[in-house]
Amino acid sequence: MMGGAIILPDLATFIVIPLCAVIGIAFSLVQWILVSRVKVSDEKRVGEGDGKNGFTESLIEEEEGNNDHNVVRKCADIQNAISEGATSFLFTEYQYVGVFMMAFAILIFLFLGSVEGFSAENQPCTYDSSRMCKPALATAAFSTISFLLGAVTSVISGFLGMKIATYANARTTLEARKGVGKAFITAFRSGAVMGFLLAANGLLVLYITINLFKLYYGDDWEGLFEAITGYGLGGSSMALFGRVGGGIYTKAADVGADLVGKVERNIPEDDPRNPAVIADNVGDNVGDIAGMGSDLFGSYAESSCAALVVASISSFGITHDFTAMCYPLLISSMGILVCLFTTLFATDFFEIKDVKEIEPALKNQLIISTVLMTIGIALISWIALPSSFTIFNFGFQKDVKNWQLFLCVSVGLWAGLIIGFVTEYYTSNAYSPVQDVADSCRTGAATNIIFGLALGYKSVIIPIFAIAVSIFVSFSFAAMYGIAVAALGMLSTIATGLAIDAYGPISDNAGGIAEMSGMSHRIRERTDALDAAGNTTAAIGKVPSFQSLGHLFGFAIGSAALVSLALFGAFVSRAEISSVDVLTPKVFMGLLVGAMLPYWFSAMTMKSVGSAALKMVEEVRRQFNTIPGLMEGTAKPDYAMCVKISTDASIKEMIPPGALVMLTPLIVGILFGVETLSGVLAGSLVSGVQIAISASNTGGAWDNAKKYIEAGASEHARALGPKGSDSHKAAVTGDTVGDPLKDTSGPSLNILIKLMAVESLVFAPFFATHGGILFKIF
Repeated sequence: MMGGAIILPDLATFIVIPLCAVIGIAFSLVQWILVSRVKVSDEKRVGEGDGKNGFTESLIEEEEGNNDHNVVRKCADIQNAISEGATSFLFTEYQYVGVFMMAFAILIFLFLGSVEGFSAENQPCTYDSSRMCKPALATAAFSTISFLLGAVTSVISGFLGMKIATYANARTTLEARKGVGKAFITAFRSGAVMGFLLAANGLLVLYITINLFKLYYGDDWEGLFEAITGYGLGGSSMALFGRVGGGIYTKAADVGADLVGKVERNIPEDDPRNPAVIADNVGDNVGDIAGMGSDLFGSYAESSCAALVVASISSFGITHDFTAMCYPLLISSMGILVCLFTTLFATDFFEIKDVKEIEPALKNQLIISTVLMTIGIALISWIALPSSFTIFNFGFQKDVKNWQLFLCVSVGLWAGLIIGFVTEYYTSNAYSPVQDVADSCRTGAATNIIFGLALGYKSVIIPIFAIAVSIFVSFSFAAMYGIAVAALGMLSTIATGLAIDAYGPISDNAGGIAEMSGMSHRIRERTDALDAAGNTTAAIGKVPSFQSLGHLFGFAIGSAALVSLALFGAFVSRAEISSVDVLTPKVFMGLLVGAMLPYWFSAMTMKSVGSAALKMVEEVRRQFNTIPGLMEGTAKPDYAMCVKISTDASIKEMIPPGALVMLTPLIVGILFGVETLSGVLAGSLVSGVQIAISASNTGGAWDNAKKYIEAGASEHARALGPKGSDSHKAAVTGDTVGDPLKDTSGPSLNILIKLMAVESLVFAPFFATHGGILFKIF
């Protein structure tokens, strides 16, 4: 069954995984201490540090004059307002979601416990009836516990990310007075705190949970890892509400601030006279930071769970080989070490001296981490796997070599990078697609919308080919396990990806604080340069544009497609479906309904943003019309009212889309059975990936077309500008339409496809036993 001995002993594995997680947490604390040396207070700053990150440089005095203390005080006040708004929103959100989670936990226990009629007797194992396994009641109890653990870890990940971002934004603004390099290091270090905390926490909690559950399960690894899937379900269900709620909040404020401020009143972005400006900055933290943090934690938890479930019924699990079983966790551990070393390239090995160096520095982070991670995967595959072994493949055991598994993980890793750079090409204003969209603004908003939609649809082509090739290669080598570890490969550099992702909103907030505190135009130019580099790279995170939110979306959606396919395979095996035949009416009916769900979900989230933005626009207009001296800058707007509108709207509006995703698998599984549910999962995966990529890239392109015109960095851009021109107003309209696409609907869709798959897997025993009520009756 297995050939060749494993080099890494079990004891070493037992120590290495938690040790890497602890190193990740320690590194994030060191970064936080370095950021905290920047004081946001009135004291006279004394040179502390080494001149590179310390305070020995002189400030640019001509713009501050004698007003330096006043500016610092203003920055501190604005930072506090943003932090309080974000904290209060997240607490309100978590109270509502907490009630839902407790109810869902009870549902998990009741449904899974009823599979064997709440019997506490040992049962024959699902995949090997000659052996006895722990009762279904135990799986029900432990699945519920792991679900709650996943949910709590997800909440903590998002909350800590938000706290770090709101702590760092004003510090980045103050550092920008000494030069763009100082500001970059402060923003990037802060992003790294979030990235490493999340990656290390996710790994540590999962590892501890597995070892605690093992005390009860003993040799029953099949039952143990089935119960662990609840961890992925908990992580993703919290991420769904965080993403949707945060996305509605941030975009309602953004659309309100832009439409009235920029288009109607012709005032700059983040102008302190705009009543929605604080709500807009709070939104960056609760949507892009807390929401993205929970989302990527969910992806990581699910890909780990999918790989572990398949491994537990393969030769690793059957022969109880602990080191080989922990292969997915060892990849994540190696990822933390690789990302740690990569981060030093941006913060310590090379110093940023010019605006032009920022974007290459962020891109290099992705390239360096990917190259080093490939070497790391080769090392782990060599020392932690036997030279040959078998992997479960729909009822059969498939012979696999360790080098084949190395290729599966590497394919995922490099596919993520490719998707990232394609996203960047389509969403960065350095390339022709976005410049064409900007050029189309000459004839008004309508042509801008047409060009933007076409760009989004076209940007789907290469990422889909990359995902398709990854699936084919991974499945050919190692069946569903190969696909699960390919997803894990894509997410293995999550700490670096998240650092880049968090860097974007921190820089954006820093620019807002510079504008609101009355700093000079030169400081604002620097923070804008930081932010522009952030947006593209983040698209990579979503589906890349090297402005910070671009980068991460690429990884998020690519890994979501692979993860949900791996979970789908595990579900089909666990529900004992012999084959999923598209030609049978039960399956095809599910396929059509599943393909419709992302449209229904997007419609709900888009309309939620629209109705919340409507209230915001009315409130901002009311304040401009009724508060005397507001436009002249002699009176202060009522910021709190706008924060309240965003909070109330997002809490109310996040529940229907969340319920749609969480209840669909339950309703379909109970009423129509596992075959129809398998069709629903396949349909939602296929259509969800396409819509998510096109929506995010369309929104990103419109955003960057507007920034291209505003920056006026080229002859072409200057011909379209300046701010306030007809072309600029058309670009702002496009950006406003794109806001809910790129920051609410698009990013939330990758959670939809993962969450439905992992939920179906957790409830698979119940659906297989009691599902399909309608077909039984008729």
